Amino acid sequence: MNEIVEAELLKIQTEQNFRIVYACESGSRAWGFPSEDSDYDVRFIYINPPEWYLSVDLENQPDVFEVPITGILDISGWDLRKALKLLYKSNPPLLEWLNSPILYLEIPEIAARLRDLIPDFYSPIACSHHYLHMAQGNYREYAKGDEVWVKKYFYILRPLLAIRWIAEEKSAVPMEFQTLVNRLVRDEGLKKSISELLRLKKAGKELDRGPKIPELSDFIEREFNRLKNELPEQIGPKPNVEKLNEVFRFALATAW
Repeated sequence: MNEIVEAELLKIQTEQNFRIVYACESGSRAWGFPSEDSDYDVRFIYINPPEWYLSVDLENQPDVFEVPITGILDISGWDLRKALKLLYKSNPPLLEWLNSPILYLEIPEIAARLRDLIPDFYSPIACSHHYLHMAQGNYREYAKGDEVWVKKYFYILRPLLAIRWIAEEKSAVPMEFQTLVNRLVRDEGLKKSISELLRLKKAGKELDRGPKIPELSDFIEREFNRLKNELPEQIGPKPNVEKLNEVFRFALATAW
């Protein structure tokens, strides 16, 4: 399947006349809990030819490329300029992409420069607020009440554990869900419930609507209560954007 994904990415690159500088898996397969029929959520960063950026109407040009979903392939990408602007804001999805355990394509010199930027632009406060909003949104939509969308527990648990990781490990959040569980979940009953749910999902069992799982729901509610007054607002000076400019110029010269 990796070869199929890589071939599709190279086809896109040729047809669109841009260079893919980094491509990875970003969804449940990278998180470590895919079902047998899970999509391949492929995300990439690309750079256009130099003349594309020398435009009066540059701000009006598309900076996202999306492929219509066909079968189990879900492929989309961001222009490098957009990606660097999001890195400036410590965008958690982008940080996760750059640390994905499943890599499809990269220009190594450029990918290394992007990863080297993470310590300068990583903001634990901004990331924590992102993950909290994600967990709250998924909870309201899928898990509030006595009957829940069982498989969506993962989409609440993972961001809540991500916030704990940020606080306790003092670093950007790894993509692998099991790493978060192993390091952060100390209650054996909770860990057992998570392990059983993981086993069922990986086995391809139907995990649609059903009764809530007490251990998981109780943990989620405790975390929401704990976090109500614990996350400070974003403060502090903005990082220097010139480092992003330097990497952009380097990528432009290297890719073309």
